[in-house]
Amino acid sequence: MSEALNAYLAEKKEWFDDQLPKLFKHLSITQKLKNAMLYSIKAGGKRIRPILLFATLHSFGRDEKIGLKTALGLEMIHTYSLIHDDLPAMDNDTLRRGQPTNHVVYGDGTAILAGDGLLTAAFQMIADDQSLDAAVRVALIGRLAKAAGPEGMVGGQEDDLEAEGKVLHLEELMSIHKRKTGALIRFPVEAAAVIAEATEVQTEALIRYSEHLGLAFQIGDDILDVIGNEQALGKTIGSDLANNKNTYVSLLRVDGAKEKLAQEVEQALANLKELGFEDGLLGDLARYLEKRTH
Repeated sequence: MSEALNAYLAEKKEWFDDQLPKLFKHLSITQKLKNAMLYSIKAGGKRIRPILLFATLHSFGRDEKIGLKTALGLEMIHTYSLIHDDLPAMDNDTLRRGQPTNHVVYGDGTAILAGDGLLTAAFQMIADDQSLDAAVRVALIGRLAKAAGPEGMVGGQEDDLEAEGKVLHLEELMSIHKRKTGALIRFPVEAAAVIAEATEVQTEALIRYSEHLGLAFQIGDDILDVIGNEQALGKTIGSDLANNKNTYVSLLRVDGAKEKLAQEVEQALANLKELGFEDGLLGDLARYLEKRTH
């Protein structure tokens, strides 16, 4: 990782994490529900999705603060998806980001409601953002709903469940992950383009970049699920194999998956080159995903 990217990730993560405890102060809800929502959203993580939004705004010379509430809403939706993913009816995981999963601490019922609360409050967060024009907020809400919903993450998760125990072709697996993982990685880049008033040509190149980036992120996860360090990752490794999931490693083996990862990063960088962004933060983020160890 470059020194510039390392400093940027640390700075933006610290700033972003400082905002999280303030999220639900104004809500009149039970303390247990509030605690359950905060438990998972404050649990850490690399904050790659919000940082992608900030880095894209930075690439356009815009102040990252204008994207804060959109980034918070995005992270709330990502966190809800993890809470529900970990449930016994889904992946049945007991460890997430180095601590017991939400349902282990608060029970299945409250964990489901904490996820539901984060999902719905995310759209309220963006709708109430007075720093953005109303038309921009509507556009962001529509794009986020599509990314998180049945045409995006939820649809990809359902297809992933249906594929358990079956052997998929590579193209089928990529289609699932473009939605299951990739949709919420595409959104922050696309959202920043909307906020920054990027041209159609710029937006299309950024979307292509983000789609390759999303696949690279998932391939990296699949590799780490086999060869990663459980303590460094903060979650149980080998769960994909235990749940009979199709992964890039199961289809291509580790070396083939690493080669595919390198290809996706290369294509992401090629799209950035069209904009002159390949040597900036977005390019560094793509290179980081190829080399990450957790």
